[in-house]
Amino acid sequence: MIRQKKNGSVTLEPALLCQNRDAEINLSATLTTDLKHEIRESQSEIWKRNNREAIKELNRITNEHGLLSDDYRTF
Repeated sequence: MIRQKKNGSVTLEPALLCQNRDAEINLSATLTTDLKHEIRESQSEIWKRNNREAIKELNRITNEHGLLSDDYRTF
């Protein structure tokens, strides 16, 4: 798989940029990793919000009737 990258613009505090350079941290790699994490977290929260009612209903049914696997569990 060929990954294409695009340039973007990021604004940082000057002191933070100097500290980053002194620490020799790959800013692009760090931003990519952290941004992927933040996007996953955001998508997870959106999914939970969009499915809140269905989850509540499933929990109600489970509390009322138990799980289908209850008769087969050995623990």
